[in-house]
Formats: sequence, structure tokens, C-alpha cells
Amino acid sequence: MYLKELTLRGFKSFASATTLRFEPGITAVVGPNGSGKSNIVDALTWVMGEQGAKNLRGSSMEDVIFAGTSSRPPLGRAQVSLTIDNTDRTLDIDYTEVTISRTIWRNGGSEYAINGSPCRLLDIQELLSDTGLGQQMHVIVGQGRLDAILKADPSGHRAFIEEAAGILKHRKRKERALRKLANTETNLSRLDDLLGEIRRQLGPLGRQARISRRADSIQISLRDAQARLYAEDACESMKRREALRTELTAVRTQLNAAQHDLAQIKVRIEQVEALSSQSSPAMARINQTFHELSRIEERLHALAQLAGERS
Repeated sequence: MYLKELTLRGFKSFASATTLRFEPGITAVVGPNGSGKSNIVDALTWVMGEQGAKNLRGSSMEDVIFAGTSSRPPLGRAQVSLTIDNTDRTLDIDYTEVTISRTIWRNGGSEYAINGSPCRLLDIQELLSDTGLGQQMHVIVGQGRLDAILKADPSGHRAFIEEAAGILKHRKRKERALRKLANTETNLSRLDDLLGEIRRQLGPLGRQARISRRADSIQISLRDAQARLYAEDACESMKRREALRTELTAVRTQLNAAQHDLAQIKVRIEQVEALSSQSSPAMARINQTFHELSRIEERLHALAQLAGERS
């Protein structure tokens, strides 16, 4: 494994895209003061996950973005890509070449990628941790770093030795595991509190549940009773309707018969009136004759009485 290529875009003094290609072995970058040699080392440190602006000789992380010159305006982002030859599979990833990229925007946003796929900083740290590369590793020795190592106290020396021996990654993993464990314990404590509260509420909730079930049962019974009542009312209404229909049919039959009888009576009346109109002159003569006969009978009776008196 070796560093194969480094590309800088808008990083510190490298306003234009600049690519440095390395070969296996030792590569020396030489140049006068201010030519950007330290910026190349800063780019390597930064792309491998450095989070401290002071370690990059700046006051904030946005200071790594090209700030502009009299002839060029400032840029809005900086990007560094590091390509590593992984033919020997030193990196635990199934690629012969691995490109790690880091981008930062002036608004504070940042992005990491492995072979073009977005990833987390932790993914890059885990990938590089077994190789001695990456953040807080001693592969890169910056200015003043040797003095810091030589002047460190025994605990500092121990920390340097542990980092150089690759113990740092295990310490980091242990710290993450301990943090997760602490978070888990906190969550368990919260769950215990929640369970206690739930247990305290189980009694009232149980009573409420029983009352609710009873209310549901009553509502179901009420709905059933209402349904039966509606059904009975419907049956009774249908029976009454059928009875009324039968009665109406009988009344209609009687009405038809009465109308028929009335028609016959009218016919008879008309016949009687016709006969009456025809017999009126004869009846007048009969009445006249009857009156004449009555007068004659009276005269005869008077004559008979008179005859009796004379005799």
C-alpha cells in the first residue's frame, strides 16, 4: 500500500485543481518558503479526518478554503481527494485503488466520500485505523511535533506510544462502546421508570378497561334491542298495511256493489216515472168517475133514507 495521488481543489493556496502523483518509495516535495509545501501536508492531514483547525494552522475550519487574492476571487468550497494503492489489500475493502474525498463549504457544510460514495467520518477513520493512517496517527509529523513529544511527561509519552502502536483505535472503540453502554444504561433506567409508571397506572387503566368493555357490551345490547324493536315495528307495520289493504279491497267491492245497486234503482225509478207519466190521464178519469160514483152513492143513500121516512 502507498499513497498514489493527491488532488486539491480550492484548498488553501491551491485555488485551481492540482494533482500530485506519487510513486512507491520516498517522495520529496521541495520549494522556497511560502510555496505551499506545508499546505500539501495539511491537505493530507485534513482529508484523513483532522477536526482541529489549529492543527491545520487556522482559526476555523473554513480557513482551509481559498480566501482569494488580488487577481482571483475567494472560492465557496475546498475539496481534497487522496487515492491509495490497495493492491496488497492492506485496507479492508475490496478495491485495488481507494479514493478518500473530503469537501467543505463556506457555509459550514461538509461531506465525506469513499470511491465517490458518501460516507461518515467514522467510516474513514475505521478504514484507515488498521494502517496507522488517519486522524491522530503519527504518520504525519508536523512542525513542532517533535518538540511536543520530547517535552511530554510520562503520561504523554505513554499516549504517543499507544497511538504509534495502534492502540488508539481500540481505545476509541472502547470509548464508543462505553458511551453506548452508558446510553443503554440511561435508556434502561428510563425504561424502568416508565415501567414503574405503567404499573402504577395499570390498576386505574384496568378498571377503566373493564368499564369500557361493560359500556361496549351495553351499547351492543342496546343496538340489538333497538334492531329487534325496529324489526318488530316493521313487521307490525307490514301486518297493518296488509290488513288495511284487505279492508280497502272489501270496501271497494262493497262500493262497487252499492254503485251497481244504485244504478239499478235509478233505472227502476226512471221506469216508474215513465209509467207514471203514461198513466196520469187514465188515473184522472178514474178519479173523476170515482167521485161521480161517490156522489151517486150519496144521492142513492139519501133517497133510500127519504124513502124509508116516507114509508
